[in-house]
Amino acid sequence: MVQNINIADFDYPLPDERIAKHPIAARDTCKLLVSKPGEPSRQAAFSDLPDLLPADAILFANNARVINARIIFDKDTGAKVEVFLLEPYDPADYALMFQQRRSVVWKCLVGNIKRWKSGEISKLLEADGLSVMLRAEKLQRLEGGEALVRFSWDGNIPFADVITAAGFIPIPPYLNRRSEETDKNDYQTVYSRINGSVAAPTAGLHFTPRLFRRLEERGIKTEYLTLHVGAGTFRPVKSETIGGHDMHSESFSVTRETLVALRDAKAAGHPVVAVGTTSVRTLESIPFFARMIQNGEDPSSLSQWTAYENPFTENIVDTLDSMIRWLDDNGEDAFCAKTSILIAPGFKWSVVDVMITNFHQPKSTLLLLVSSFLQQDNLDGQRWRTIYDFALNSDFRFLSYGDACLLFPSK
Repeated sequence: MVQNINIADFDYPLPDERIAKHPIAARDTCKLLVSKPGEPSRQAAFSDLPDLLPADAILFANNARVINARIIFDKDTGAKVEVFLLEPYDPADYALMFQQRRSVVWKCLVGNIKRWKSGEISKLLEADGLSVMLRAEKLQRLEGGEALVRFSWDGNIPFADVITAAGFIPIPPYLNRRSEETDKNDYQTVYSRINGSVAAPTAGLHFTPRLFRRLEERGIKTEYLTLHVGAGTFRPVKSETIGGHDMHSESFSVTRETLVALRDAKAAGHPVVAVGTTSVRTLESIPFFARMIQNGEDPSSLSQWTAYENPFTENIVDTLDSMIRWLDDNGEDAFCAKTSILIAPGFKWSVVDVMITNFHQPKSTLLLLVSSFLQQDNLDGQRWRTIYDFALNSDFRFLSYGDACLLFPSK
């Protein structure tokens, strides 16, 4: 039973010196670990990717863009209050949020929240060539240092410009350093487009325009989806078993065009390659939402246990067809929802055939996801450990700014 999985079984030694604090200069020249079932792991360069993928493969990548989610306010008393944007509250729609020109409300994590008892805090900033006063008001305190915060500002400029001027890129906490000017570029994929994430889909950081040209020359297409990566992606599993862990929820959007490309790929038997675990979570959530639509249920959110309580066993092509028809019937050009899907050993995979990903933290839900993908025929498989041992013994760089893996599953 998936809830009984012991998270200690997914621990491994990760010395601090193996955590990449900065990316290498040329993104696509990082190391790439290639793992196929029945073969020993081997080292390649990420630039070799076009030659390592099946010629009829199609990539699905997350085009979410990281926002400057960390804002530091100085109080009159000299105390500093850090407000970390977690997810939009009013308006709740990401696109509408960043278009607002007067005020917005966000769910935020507030550092030093005890020093912010009431009243507004503010900071003066330069945005779009204007001096803008940004004000923050704590509306409601929530659990765990979180709060609903209203931001308001003068000047007729969108919130997207305000946050760009006011905040800092929220690099992962395990880097143990402050954000630097270089992170503004380094911590974005070259194809990032849609504002909203507070963490980068890091497997995509290795791609370059040059690499995309080579993929296209080989006939390998790339489609894009959007999943706004939340701060929960860094939250450690504190319970002894995975059953005690509340999986974080993330908003995603998939256009009709991308759904058609996915349906056609599955119908033709072309390998679906997920670029990163965020793309995996989105792609493997879609069949469950499509089934909700078929059953006349509300397709707005997916819980973490649905995949185990009611596994997806239907025909994937027919199910995707039904979602596309539903969009057409409702005059929608994209499907949007929230997913809390938990992918761990015991999960029944139905969409992703190949995965590109970085190396993940010990005892993390992402490591459970990788383990599940690698050995879909064996719930007790330890293939992930063999791969990680090879990486540790071969000087691979770990985590967000580290090297990558190209993984093919055992089935």
